[in-house]
Amino acid sequence: MDAIKTIDNGRKPSAPPLGRRASGFALRSVLERVENWLGKRRSRLALLQLTDEQLRDVGISRDEARREGLRPFWD
Repeated sequence: MDAIKTIDNGRKPSAPPLGRRASGFALRSVLERVENWLGKRRSRLALLQLTDEQLRDVGISRDEARREGLRPFWD
């Protein structure tokens, strides 16, 4: 009888302690923010690569594209 017996009481396993869930939420929030910043940076760099014709299609001037493209990623 050295084996450990488990009892199935039909209940779901308990949720992790609140502190653990909160830290997971905080990490997810930070990762989402960084992902957002990187997406903005990629978009702004792509804007700098557009030709004058493409910028006209989008409806912005070269100066506007340059101003937007050079903004910091967190802005």
